[in-house]
Amino acid sequence: MTADHEVAVRAGASLGEGPTWDPATGRLLWVDILGSRVHTYDPSSGRRAVRTTGQHVGAAKPRAGGGLVLNLRDGVGLLDPDGTFRWLHREPVPGRRANDAAVAPDGSLWAGTMRYDEAPGGGTLSRLTADGAAGTVLGDVTVSNGTGWSPDGLLMYYIDSPTRRVDVFDRRPDGRVTGRRPLAVIEEGAGFPDGLTVDADGCVWVALWDGGAVRRYTPGGRLDRTVALPAPRVTACAFGGPDLTDLYITTARVGLTAPTPLSGSVLVVPGAGQGLAQPAFAG
Repeated sequence: MTADHEVAVRAGASLGEGPTWDPATGRLLWVDILGSRVHTYDPSSGRRAVRTTGQHVGAAKPRAGGGLVLNLRDGVGLLDPDGTFRWLHREPVPGRRANDAAVAPDGSLWAGTMRYDEAPGGGTLSRLTADGAAGTVLGDVTVSNGTGWSPDGLLMYYIDSPTRRVDVFDRRPDGRVTGRRPLAVIEEGAGFPDGLTVDADGCVWVALWDGGAVRRYTPGGRLDRTVALPAPRVTACAFGGPDLTDLYITTARVGLTAPTPLSGSVLVVPGAGQGLAQPAFAG
């Protein structure tokens, strides 16, 4: 077990999530879901910026043409570089909100949802394309979380947190996924798997909610590294920095009666490994 983190952004986010490196700007994107805020952080200057959204925001990802795609409570929207917002796919469901999202190798957005009350089977995982077409990939999800792809694009990894599993699928040439099976199971008492990222070696890094750590699993499902962190509710992780070698980690303080001083901050492990360049949304 290692504990070699630094503090990237000292913050008090209620539900920090979705760190994403934007190579076009050299900045880290992350969200506070329940705070309805999209944050940016420039590690070269230390500058930070915050944009408030009109509703809870599960994820913010760069777009190929500039701006952001937002996974919001009532659907998926596009934010242009000049600040103009428009819906790409609006589908409000009472009692449901957006959660984590990821961009696939083909530039589509895989957007997760969940119910506020975390009712079993109340969430979904959907695939959205640049023309606004949306299709449900998984329809019996409780807390849709980490999604990522292997370096060759042939495998997809996915987490529905209450299952305690990191699952792996085969990705077909048309983008569909089949053959769901467990890659790893998080043992009782170690927390729940939340967000994930995949490195250049094909290893899967998994944030542990109520586990105070990030774990790295090999492509064969073997645990080979644990990074202990000073915040129990670790939500997600992503590689960033000019060479994609720094692991950025978001945390939360929601629901904690005694949050630690760094709960809700963004942490970083410099030189943690070699990340993969993430595709931008094609819309």
